[in-house]
Amino acid sequence: MNIDIAMKEAMSISGAVGVALVDYDSGMSLGTGGGGDWLNLEIAAAGNTEVVRSKLRVMQTLGLNDTIEDILITLHRQYHLIRLMSGVKARGSLFLYLVLERDQSNLALARHQLKRIENELQV
Repeated sequence: MNIDIAMKEAMSISGAVGVALVDYDSGMSLGTGGGGDWLNLEIAAAGNTEVVRSKLRVMQTLGLNDTIEDILITLHRQYHLIRLMSGVKARGSLFLYLVLERDQSNLALARHQLKRIENELQV
C-alpha cells in the first residue's frame, strides 16, 4: 500500500484523530491524515522525532541489543502511539504516529491494526 492509502487506513482505526508517517532523521512527515486546529501534525511529528531519538540514544548508552516496537504516551483523554517501522519495505528511520481518543478506542486493536499497516506499507 502507498502512503495515502496507509494514512486513510490508519484514520479508519476506531477513535483515530490524526496520523503521520515521519522520518526521524529529518523530523519531517511524509504523509498525514486527520489532525485539525488543536492537533498540528507537523509540530507533533517534529516533537515526537525527539522522543524517538532520545529513546534510541538511551538504548545505545545502556548497550541494549534490541529494537523498539512502539512507544505509548497516555494522556487523560488520548493515546499517542509511535510505531517504529522495521519492515524490509521501509527505510530504517520511519515511524507511524497515531493519536487516538481514549474513550473511543481499543488500544490493543489499534496496535494490531497499525502493525498490519506497517507491514503492508511500501515507501
